[in-house]
Amino acid sequence: MHDFKNIEYLKSGNERQKQAYKELKKLRIFEILKKYNPILAGTIPIDIDLPTSDLDIICECVNHAEFKACLSNEFSAKKDFKVYSMIQNGIKATIVKFKTDHFLFEIFGQNVPTEKQNAYRHMIIENKILNSKGQEFKFKIRKLKSEGFKTEPAFAQLLGLNGNPYEELLKMDIG
Repeated sequence: MHDFKNIEYLKSGNERQKQAYKELKKLRIFEILKKYNPILAGTIPIDIDLPTSDLDIICECVNHAEFKACLSNEFSAKKDFKVYSMIQNGIKATIVKFKTDHFLFEIFGQNVPTEKQNAYRHMIIENKILNSKGQEFKFKIRKLKSEGFKTEPAFAQLLGLNGNPYEELLKMDIG
């Protein structure tokens, strides 16, 4: 399994993963965000992305004003740049979005270690499921996503999970 905490695995991935690697390196995002323990999460790392999928980078952010200032300073000139804060799962989150020629970026900061954030936990569980279920299952996930399903609800549908798909996936014990 990949070490998702180090983006080097993208260099030997599919074309979109290679393009993501080049874009992340060109923008120096992981260097800029280093103190926030950034991790690329979401569908691109586990190869179930659609052409419209964004690059989701999660960060551990204690000081939201400092995080906002850092990201605004570095990326506010990017197309469609916006930054806002909200409460997610009972915890303040600061989110930055912007576009480049190839990707929509979403940088998410919360005062939770990145490895304990739900986006990372979901990705790890989904990756294990994909590895155990094979290419046909991956194809079915992509098909549901192309029909409008979000990732976790697509997994829940195929796995027959009831209830909140985001919570149910986190309960799965898949070793």
